[in-house]
Amino acid sequence: MDETEFWEIIDTTREAAEGDPEDHAELLVERLLRLDPDSVLDFARHFEARYNRAYTWDLWGAAAVLLGGASDDAFDYFRCWLIGQGREVFEGAVHEPDSLAELLDDFDEEIDGDGEELGYAADEAYEQLTGAVAPDLGIPPQAPEPEGTPFDFDDDTALEERFPRLWDRFGV
Repeated sequence: MDETEFWEIIDTTREAAEGDPEDHAELLVERLLRLDPDSVLDFARHFEARYNRAYTWDLWGAAAVLLGGASDDAFDYFRCWLIGQGREVFEGAVHEPDSLAELLDDFDEEIDGDGEELGYAADEAYEQLTGAVAPDLGIPPQAPEPEGTPFDFDDDTALEERFPRLWDRFGV
């Protein structure tokens, strides 16, 4: 599976789910069940590589603005959700987290920002196809610390200065 196919699967299942992250995860599992187990593992590798790439302090700060705070788990689920938003939103956010102010049509912290189930979709599909737990994907693990310079997510002034467009649109 190449990168284009990975993003096509993400996009078609998101569009069919009409923005609902839980429905998106269910549709993603259904779609992955139409693939062979090796292709599901390829999908998982693409997903995991992007999940790891999004492990940055700046993106965590952007998540904190959108979610009104972001614990470790909340940021993990946010990164899954971000991948689920498709290539344009994901790449834009990784490159410049403040660009989420323009990339997102809307954001409802009650339903958006939590893509936990998307993170399990490939594992679930692989298990259903093979009856076995997915093997190690053979890609480098997530870094022990996010990339970039840490800062205080509880400091509204720092968040507003670092993410002015995002703060203006979605901040407290």
